[in-house]
Amino acid sequence: MKKEQKKTSSKKARYAAYGKELILDLHECDPKTFSRKSIRKYFEDVCILIDMERCKLTWWDDVGVSEDEKQTEPHLKGTSAVQFIMTSSIVIHTLDLIENVYINIFSCKDFNEKAAKEFSEKWFEGRVVNFKIIERL
Repeated sequence: MKKEQKKTSSKKARYAAYGKELILDLHECDPKTFSRKSIRKYFEDVCILIDMERCKLTWWDDVGVSEDEKQTEPHLKGTSAVQFIMTSSIVIHTLDLIENVYINIFSCKDFNEKAAKEFSEKWFEGRVVNFKIIERL
């Protein structure tokens, strides 16, 4: 009987939630909030709000890129950044020309997704068009 209980117990553990991911799409945002300075402050403040420990921050944008190599397509021109956190990452993509922001917050530590959503909407002065929470197994 104990062996059977152990099997069931380990099976449950195998499929228990590992973490969750917030997926948030914001449209009609204020492009003034798309600067590195603003995004860095966003990461600092959202991490405090959802109680996450920040680690390395990485940028992908046109800063320091020659004019002929800069992105000009509406779906490419903007800033992408990854804020690594102790328990995973927060990823942001801004699109300057169409004024959209795409955010993913993934963590194996629980966080208040509603607070993160409301904070992000207010920070980027946009309108939420997509908001999903995915349980990661």
